[in-house]
Amino acid sequence: MSDKLDKIDLNILQILQDSSKITNLELSKRIGLSPAPTLERVKKLEQNEVVQSYHAHVNPAAIGLMVKTFVLVSLDWRKDAARENFLEQVNNIDEITECYIITGEADFLIKIVCKDIPTYERLLFKTLQQIDEIERLKTLMTLSTVKNSKRLPYDYEAEV
Repeated sequence: MSDKLDKIDLNILQILQDSSKITNLELSKRIGLSPAPTLERVKKLEQNEVVQSYHAHVNPAAIGLMVKTFVLVSLDWRKDAARENFLEQVNNIDEITECYIITGEADFLIKIVCKDIPTYERLLFKTLQQIDEIERLKTLMTLSTVKNSKRLPYDYEAEV
């Protein structure tokens, strides 16, 4: 971002992370500006990609998605274009909701959300293990979620 964030921008970010459905009028009241400059600030945060998008946070269990796993993926680097081919295939699997390049014991960490264990088993054996570039998979099954914060760990009250 070309412009430095000031205290008002940080306040806007804090509020939007807690409730992105807030109206501009309510947001302007909470930050102490009139609606027009508030809207300008939000638009600027969006244009500078500080705010990248707005989403509804859907409860997976409410729509029947009961299994969440994290899978450590190690690639066979002897295969040509292993990384590119793997990522191309991962991007076409809807159940993979997140994918990270990592360091340590594996090359990638993927998050999978699906209906049930049989669905996960099919995905594992009929889809993931069929990707030639994968050398090893290690599943970490979640039992429950104890924290799922969407707010970034930033000191919004700090002097800027």
